Formats: sequence, C-alpha cells, structure tokens
Amino acid sequence: MIKSLIKYPIQFIFFILIQVFVLNNIQLSGYINPFLYVLFILWLPIEMNKALVMLLAFVLGFSVDIFSDTMGMHASASVFLAFVRPVVLRFIAPRDGYEVNQVPGIKGLGFVWFLTYAFCCVFLHHLFLFFVEVFRFSSVLSTLWRILASTGFTIVLILITQFFNYNSSETR
Repeated sequence: MIKSLIKYPIQFIFFILIQVFVLNNIQLSGYINPFLYVLFILWLPIEMNKALVMLLAFVLGFSVDIFSDTMGMHASASVFLAFVRPVVLRFIAPRDGYEVNQVPGIKGLGFVWFLTYAFCCVFLHHLFLFFVEVFRFSSVLSTLWRILASTGFTIVLILITQFFNYNSSETR
C-alpha cells in the first residue's frame, strides 16, 4: 500500500515528462504520434475505484494538454479511456476472473492478454483523440490511417516499457 502511494505519483510525473519533452517532439510524416502516457491508466489496478481512475485520467490528460497546448483533447480522450477501460477488462477477463489487487501486466496475465488489453484501450483512446482533433468526418481514411499508425507505434513503446519492467514485482 505504501509502495503504491510512492510509486504512482512517480510514474505519473515520469509519463508526463517523457510525453511532453520527448514523445511530443516525435512526429513521423504527420501520421505517427506516440502517446505513451496512456500506459499510466492501463497500469492502474483492475479493482481501483472507477471515479478515482477517471479523476487520475483527467489530471493526466489535462497535464499533457497544458504542456502541449491542445485545449482539453488529451484530457477528454484520457477520461474516455478510463470510462471504457472496465468494459474492455470485462470483455477480456480470464475464465477464473481477476485476483484481488491485480495490476494489468504481462507477468501476471500473459502476453496475449496484455497485448489484447493494450491494443483495445490504445485504439479506443486514439480513435477518440484523433476524431476530436480533426472534428470532421470528411477525412475519415487519413484519420483512420493516423489512428492505426499511432496505435501501432504506441503499442510497440508500451511493450518495450512492459518488458523493461518485467522483472519488477507484480503488485506495483
């Protein structure tokens, strides 16, 4: 419990700093925009209070918005991700269900489960974010291409981060 009180604020700050100072400066051909900060939301415990997850997601997204000058787009997409996260978790739940205080990760739930979870969540986040950014359906194909390319690149970064943290304890 005390480890969580120290660990989550450090992760929160780390993901904001990486997103703002490194990843926001990566834009390949205008189509690939990595958003690693969503991993903070994905790593929250499965049984965490939904209102608290949504509040943390809002603060995380709003923090990225402040530094990126994006007027609430990341905040709204992050809250949307926090809102749909329980649905995704229910949809891909193991047959025996989740353990108490389970943290989503490769070590505890397996590679295929985590890849499915991360892909669904990141795709939904990016779908919301990019359509809010464009705010029109006239360029659906180019927007879908941006969503898929950015989702793929973000998933690669998430898997690298996940494997980097693989040896850490399962109860983050």
